[in-house]
Amino acid sequence: MKKILLFMIVSVMIAGTACQKSFLDKYPQDAISPQLFFKSEEDLSLYVNGLLSLPSTQIYYDDQGSDNMATTGAIEVKSIMTGNPSSQNITSGWDWTRLRNINYFLDNYSEAAVTQDVKDHYAGIARYYRALFYFSMIKRYSDVPWYGHTINPTDSSQLYKARDPRALVVDSLMADLSFAAAHIRSSVPAGTPNVWAAKALFVRVALYEGVYRKYHPELNLQSTTGRFLDSVVNVAEDIIKNGGFSIYSTGKPDQDYAALFNSQDLLQNREIILAHPYDASKSVSSGGTSNVFGDYEQSPSHDLVQTYLMDDGTRFTDQPGYAQTQFVQEFQHRDLRLKQTLASPGFVKAGDNNPYIQRLNKNFSGYHQVKGYSNTTDNIVAGSIDVPVYRYAEVLLSYAEAKAEKGSLTQGDLDKTVNLLRTRVQLPAMDLATANSNTDVVLAAKYPDVTGAMTGAILEIRRERRVELAMEGFRYDDLMRWHAGTLLVQQPEGMYFPGLGKYDLTGDGIPDIILIDKTADIPTDDIKEKNSLGVNLVYYKAGSFGDNVTVYMKNGTAGGTLVTEITARTFLVPKYYYRPVPFNQIVLNPNLKQIFDWQ
Repeated sequence: MKKILLFMIVSVMIAGTACQKSFLDKYPQDAISPQLFFKSEEDLSLYVNGLLSLPSTQIYYDDQGSDNMATTGAIEVKSIMTGNPSSQNITSGWDWTRLRNINYFLDNYSEAAVTQDVKDHYAGIARYYRALFYFSMIKRYSDVPWYGHTINPTDSSQLYKARDPRALVVDSLMADLSFAAAHIRSSVPAGTPNVWAAKALFVRVALYEGVYRKYHPELNLQSTTGRFLDSVVNVAEDIIKNGGFSIYSTGKPDQDYAALFNSQDLLQNREIILAHPYDASKSVSSGGTSNVFGDYEQSPSHDLVQTYLMDDGTRFTDQPGYAQTQFVQEFQHRDLRLKQTLASPGFVKAGDNNPYIQRLNKNFSGYHQVKGYSNTTDNIVAGSIDVPVYRYAEVLLSYAEAKAEKGSLTQGDLDKTVNLLRTRVQLPAMDLATANSNTDVVLAAKYPDVTGAMTGAILEIRRERRVELAMEGFRYDDLMRWHAGTLLVQQPEGMYFPGLGKYDLTGDGIPDIILIDKTADIPTDDIKEKNSLGVNLVYYKAGSFGDNVTVYMKNGTAGGTLVTEITARTFLVPKYYYRPVPFNQIVLNPNLKQIFDWQ
């Protein structure tokens, strides 16, 4: 009974403090006395399990802030690029409550009467969480105060300390990850991080920091990028050789990739290093992902669609007139991941008898996301879809990118990484010599900072990463570390229509919709034109942005891509790669100084 009560105290304490905004002025001693609690392995386990935090189905919405997606959502980076951002109106993110809970454990766990390896295991998990916390902070603020212990409310030197340099903070969090990778057990309860999860996070953070330093001269840390890329290669090689993971493939290239994002059991999947398991039948529901599909808040971009290769490995953007390719043709003879990421012509929604007709709407692209979408009418099934936290595919891509950025990538490296992903979807292997001798001019224009002998390979690996990890929440961070934030200035666009008229969207050659002039009226159902199947055409009034119509086209009634918004965007470099410390925190602690021209 005592253990149950203590677990309830831990859970309530951690949950209750999650919403507090105070700056390290209270700590868990108020709720739990270390003299009474940290005594056994069960105590350590109860506390650490209370710190568990895994990505949810939100990952399928997290590309909203990138060029992968058009959205009507209130996305911070979009507001920054279209408004007047300052420390007074960008106030989220500066919350240290979770760090306090983590550090409290690390300050007291050693009191437990257990062996050192047991202590190290739980300390490793806590340090994994601390590294994850600080990773999010350096991505947002760069320089932040490093706190390795809980703070006494009377310790003004710590409470009011200045921001520590990014280099110090990153070295500290990498030390945490090194400890975690050396001490966390390989066998842990399902859905909690084990040693391989710690190593996967190590690879993710080291790649981010190494590449970020290479392409961001404002940090003056370019000379240190090599050691991070070396560590990516070393730890990724360990995962490849010793982790026992493999790319999921059952010989169904049109289904295997999608299966990773609609499975009710990822715990047994050898591609998954860590998953967030759900079981709605036991009241552990993900809530479902119905809103990723359709025109609720998000829709994939035309630019993303153009990134996918043809099924013979050639570039879609090398096709004559590629930018004017219509919806049905866009999906023909393409990388099979495209149809497993976006709803393609002929897609059938669960519960329907006929192919889905893409629903068009103002401010949306017309494309619909199916990656992560639970295509079912069963709410229990929809709420029981597991979420991948770390995939082996990401590790392979990170390895290849690090080697390419180092200038040491070989064909053998590609064959054991990128080409395994391509094999799953029957896409021809990437050839290193061809990639470097035949650079994609479209990608080169997007990433002008990439230079040198490995330019073509780096660009193709970036393509592969965008495609493989689309809608998993990576794209924005990738653009930031590649120094490619200015790509966000471009307004997201959608499907291409050459003008007014009738169009087939299901791929059977029979018109499904009709675009009419903005001056016309949409007729009532009884007098709408029918197609050869005897089905009413879906009518849309088309015009320019701001017209009284149902769809916006770039060139108005003359056609073009669907337009999602027209507000001008500005991306100030380097300022917008970072966020300001909230104004109220500067008032409380004048030692916190703004950087990169933030006020």
